[in-house]
Amino acid sequence: MQETARLVRYKIFLFFITFLISINTSAQVYPDKVIDSLLRSGINQIVNQHYDSAEKIFNKLNNDYPNLPLGKIYLAANKIAETYDYAKEFDEEFILNKLESAKDQAEKLLKKDQSNIWYRYFYALAEGYISYFEAINGSWLSALSSGVSSISEFEKILTIKQNFFEAYIAIGTFEYWKSRKMEFMDWLPFASDTKNTGIDLLVIATDSATYNTYLAMNSLIWIYIDQERYNDAISVAEKALKEFPDSRTFKWGLARAYEEKNPSMAIQLYKEILVSYPSSVTNNNKNIITLKHLIAQQYAKIGDRKNALKYCEEILSIKNLPQEDDSELGERIERVKSLKKELSKSN
Repeated sequence: MQETARLVRYKIFLFFITFLISINTSAQVYPDKVIDSLLRSGINQIVNQHYDSAEKIFNKLNNDYPNLPLGKIYLAANKIAETYDYAKEFDEEFILNKLESAKDQAEKLLKKDQSNIWYRYFYALAEGYISYFEAINGSWLSALSSGVSSISEFEKILTIKQNFFEAYIAIGTFEYWKSRKMEFMDWLPFASDTKNTGIDLLVIATDSATYNTYLAMNSLIWIYIDQERYNDAISVAEKALKEFPDSRTFKWGLARAYEEKNPSMAIQLYKEILVSYPSSVTNNNKNIITLKHLIAQQYAKIGDRKNALKYCEEILSIKNLPQEDDSELGERIERVKSLKKELSKSN
């Protein structure tokens, strides 16, 4: 499958999404019950794709506790999740303003108390999101620098409290993808293979008593897909969907894994995602085109030329389509045209 662009976007996105594991674990509960409750509620709203509700909760958190960076961090996190889900342009000014402010607050708190695990966590979390944003903007060196800084802080957290499972998830995800991206440099002394270490950390986290293990599951789904361990990816995704049956995030992963094992099931899942977007989402062409192309590819794979052509034609009938090389979407349109041409030849 030529879904490299989607997979790359998910690899970057996973570096961000794993930080959503944040506060809600039975081993790590924020000491203030009100803050803990707001965090739990808000994060669950994000995972359930109720972004407006999440924004209200995190605005309350930010307004009621302005001296803590949590509200700012999760307002940015919610905006990132919503924008990614709806395939829109990121509001960089809003997101970076929140994250930089949160990082500054965390630094000031750490200066007051270097041993406070939560202050260090706030800093690691803000730095991690900044790294993610630098990555999607193509600033890879800056993103790597911020990412290493974030992971370093998570490692310091583990020296204070070994069962702080958010750190396991962040470190595990980073170690896998860092090693994966550096495979071509395996001759260098510092380019050791830590992919299995990363997976082991994630498995420990998903098997722990953490409240938000489903976010670690999302990392494992795409790592297993990257390793062509499709049955493992399916198993993890199906487990996650038992708790969050409407989650587009987990359905994307499950559908991608099923492409290699059961294309008909992949078609069903992609169709479910296609009709799941709220009517309030306007100009959703990127998701519509991507999903219909994926559906067409799966129909072609199982020999259903008629339905494959139908979905290609639906895509190409959309008005104001981007031109070739204009964007990632423009490149996909060219692939749709190629698929249609190939299918037409076999008529």
